Amino acid sequence: MNEEAKKWMKKAEDDFENAEILLRNKKYDGAMFFSQQAAEKALKAISIEKFNRLRKIHDLVELGKDVNLDKNLLENAKELTMAYIYSRYPDAEEIKDLKKLSENLAEYSRRIVEWVKKSL
Repeated sequence: MNEEAKKWMKKAEDDFENAEILLRNKKYDGAMFFSQQAAEKALKAISIEKFNRLRKIHDLVELGKDVNLDKNLLENAKELTMAYIYSRYPDAEEIKDLKKLSENLAEYSRRIVEWVKKSL
């Protein structure tokens, strides 16, 4: 793996660890944000490795399509893309079960990060 891709993958792993810590401590907004960030950075790592370029976008579906992410994982990527909005903007749609959503998003992020690790 090239050095730039390694840096992005390391950051993805760190962000996922932060998501887990925040989830355990019931800091759901932060957990959602770091889950999204972990998946985004992992997808950017594989894109850098494959194409030697970085797309500066936050849409995980687009990033996933670039690297042929599995169809089921693309659905997870779609949900994670929305996490960026849920977790950052106070006027976003209210979430009824923030804990459950945070847990689901962390799981989706884990799946994408693991897929990237296997694909690199």
